[in-house]
Amino acid sequence: MNLDFDVDPLFSWYVVLLAFSGIALLVIGAVNVGGLKAGWRALNVLVGLGFAGYAYYLAFVFEGGTYAIFFKAFILPVLLIINAVKAAVTRSQAPAAPAAPAAAPYQPNAQYPPQGGQYPQQGAPYQQPSPYQAAAPAAPAAPAAPAAPAAPYQPPAPPQG
Repeated sequence: MNLDFDVDPLFSWYVVLLAFSGIALLVIGAVNVGGLKAGWRALNVLVGLGFAGYAYYLAFVFEGGTYAIFFKAFILPVLLIINAVKAAVTRSQAPAAPAAPAAAPYQPNAQYPPQGGQYPQQGAPYQQPSPYQAAAPAAPAAPAAPAAPAAPYQPPAPPQG
């Protein structure tokens, strides 16, 4: 392991910050703590993998020589973490979605709905459609009583001449 805070504290702290940033971004992207959209989550995971992978490389694989420290690279994880916190705060402060209106109770003997296709609200008086609107369809009529049997067929009388 290449971490030695007594010999090279700057390098050691750099590796620790890389690992911390990478793990934080991986958690934010994988768990979706802030209600982020899929694109932001994917970016968090990709950047987190990059930071954590580079930290692993420097801590366990790197065998010395020259390396570059990019402190400006920590601006991106800070911005991504701020974005996740902002999304979580916005999500928690958003008003709850209004409840769906209750469905009208089932009324098997109810008339057809008025012109608009809506039943009146429960307890509200029924309003007749305006005279300029077409009338609502009529209820089906009761079946008519059977007609009396017809008289048998009789041919017409021959003309008298």
